[in-house]
Amino acid sequence: MAQPQNQKRRPESARRANRIIQTRTLLLLGVFGVLTFVLLFTQLYHWQITEHDELQSVAVRQQTLRTTVEASRGTIYDRNGTILAMSASAEDIFLSPKEIIENDQDQNLIASGLAEILDLDAADILKKMEKTNSQYEILKKKADDELADKVREFINENDLKGVFLRPTNKRTYPKGSLAAQVIGFANDNGGSMGLEAIYNDELTGENGMVVTARDRDGRSVLYQYDQYFDAENGYDLHTTLDTTIQYYLEKGVQELEARFGTGKGAEGIVMDVNTGAVLAMASLPTYDLNSPGTIYNDFLTSGMTEEQIIENTSDLLNKQWRSKAINDTYEPGSTFKTLTLAMALEENVVDLNTGFYCSGSVTVEGETINCSKRAPGHGQQNLTQAFANSCNPAFINIGLRIGNDKFYQYMQDFGLTEKTGIDTTGEASGFVNSEIKYSTLALACYAFGQNFNVTPIALLAAQCACVNGGYLYTPYLVEEITDQDGNVVSKHDSTPIRQVVSEETSALVREIMEYEVTTGTGKNGQVAGYRIGGKTGTADKVGGGVIVSFVCFAPADDPQVMMLLTLDEPSKWTGTYVSGGNMVAPVASSVMSEILPYLGIEPSYTAEELVGADKTVPNVVGLSKDAAAERLSANGFSFRTVGNGDTVTDQTPAGGAIVPNSAEIILYLGAEKSTDKCIVPNVVGDSAATANQKIVNAGLIMGVSGATNASSSTVRAISQSIAAGTEVEAGTVVRVQFSDSSVRD
Repeated sequence: MAQPQNQKRRPESARRANRIIQTRTLLLLGVFGVLTFVLLFTQLYHWQITEHDELQSVAVRQQTLRTTVEASRGTIYDRNGTILAMSASAEDIFLSPKEIIENDQDQNLIASGLAEILDLDAADILKKMEKTNSQYEILKKKADDELADKVREFINENDLKGVFLRPTNKRTYPKGSLAAQVIGFANDNGGSMGLEAIYNDELTGENGMVVTARDRDGRSVLYQYDQYFDAENGYDLHTTLDTTIQYYLEKGVQELEARFGTGKGAEGIVMDVNTGAVLAMASLPTYDLNSPGTIYNDFLTSGMTEEQIIENTSDLLNKQWRSKAINDTYEPGSTFKTLTLAMALEENVVDLNTGFYCSGSVTVEGETINCSKRAPGHGQQNLTQAFANSCNPAFINIGLRIGNDKFYQYMQDFGLTEKTGIDTTGEASGFVNSEIKYSTLALACYAFGQNFNVTPIALLAAQCACVNGGYLYTPYLVEEITDQDGNVVSKHDSTPIRQVVSEETSALVREIMEYEVTTGTGKNGQVAGYRIGGKTGTADKVGGGVIVSFVCFAPADDPQVMMLLTLDEPSKWTGTYVSGGNMVAPVASSVMSEILPYLGIEPSYTAEELVGADKTVPNVVGLSKDAAAERLSANGFSFRTVGNGDTVTDQTPAGGAIVPNSAEIILYLGAEKSTDKCIVPNVVGDSAATANQKIVNAGLIMGVSGATNASSSTVRAISQSIAAGTEVEAGTVVRVQFSDSSVRD
């Protein structure tokens, strides 16, 4: 039976509807598929291409353990190869709390044991162990070998897991406080002050690395993967410093402060006249480079309570870290007259025959300026005498002859209006008041070294230019830099900056400065056997107090070295007239008497000086009496005998001792040498004759330094090398420093 027509069409429409639905579904699936593919492709591109390096780095970090191999910081040497700063082996001590827990270690044992060895708090160590996922908790950085060995022994004895030592290095300074402000110190962040800071980039090396495979828990997988990248050590500095000269200078600076100081400090510089190389530089207060955070000089804290010291620690440390020679300025006083002299001679406004009259004072623009020798003053004098007398009125006259414009130009030419450029940190710049360009009063004061400021290093560089032929050099501290194979990376160029005055002017300045030490205010700076040139200075400070100083060079006819010593605010109650000539010159004499022979500069004694010149005692033990007498006489020594034998069985002083050749040698002829000690007498304040008699009567020998005109009634002993009351062997040399108290500057 036939179906109705409408029943046949319904299935067809349904099929069409189904096809439409299928088509739409496929289209949507296609769209979603394409979108999904695009998203996946984009993400894959991001991971594989854009983030490839970072993801690879993360994967490497997850699968490897990287340990830094610290580079060794470069060594700092003096000019003779003596080590001043070096990197020594050390070890970092740390914990891995994760390994301690995983290996079920006794935490209390570890904490108590390490706390005792490392001087730490056990509770703090236990607290670090609470960080259960940590593999690195530092306990002690840069422990020395002795401490590290104790920790290693503790680990082995208790079979500990999770306590580690990692090799590293630390900065050490074999000479302690020697040249502290010059060298500076280094910490974990690099160099801090001085050469350590200014040459930090050169001294700092390139760290290396050890890369080791590890498992998913972070434990090292031995032998699976291990790669070592060498560290590149820093460059070495070869300085101009000489540790021996530095020692002599520091001893002198300390003597200045100890004898006359009030805690304000002192400084000194020794420079090669012909290159600008700094051979030594010292400043008080100072500090120990191996413990820069410890207050080193007691006079810094004198009169302070413990609470005040703690409160002022930062200020006290800054004082001892500063170099007064570089970081501070001062009014040079009469030492500056050397430069005024050089200017005037170069400009031909004075000569050796120029006369000056000093009544004790002079008035400039209504202001009265006194001379060191007030009324009636120095009277009539020539140029050389005016310099030797350190006469202010004469040098005011000279300054006015030079004129404002020329005077200021010379100050610029001598490098006093800017920094010298010395290779260290914190160099100050001198202060020159603009009034010098037009004010007559300012010019008058500048002419004798007042009313302006300079740094000691700049003044000494300018002084060197006055005596070395007129050439101004840049002061410097590092001669050359070498790599670890000894190859020279860089070398200092000692070409002079400019010639300020002529050779002829410089020769005249040397001559006049030598006369100043021979006859003038610098006579206490004499050194037996050597020609010394110099100039004293006593400068008033703004706000009160004075700075006393002395600059000197040798030999006067062929300058090799020049030295500047200053003392800030000396005590008025030492029984010594406050002046550079009375306080600083005698100490300078003592320092120079050690430096010059060390440098191989041969002495040339006058007949008078030869009597007390130092000589080495020949060894005559075992010789006959006559043979011993002949040898001693040939060396200029007198002698006396003890005993009646024919052969010398002992002698005092012993052979090889260095004593004045005026000393009497005692020869023992069969008799036993006395073992009794001699007591050193107190000779400070005595004349040369009285001091010598006391020392000889005590069975000792007197060595003399300082003022050589021992017969003068104004010459007195101001110090002795061995303290009164000390017990010493018979024949010991007691060196006595003499000073002429008549000196005024």
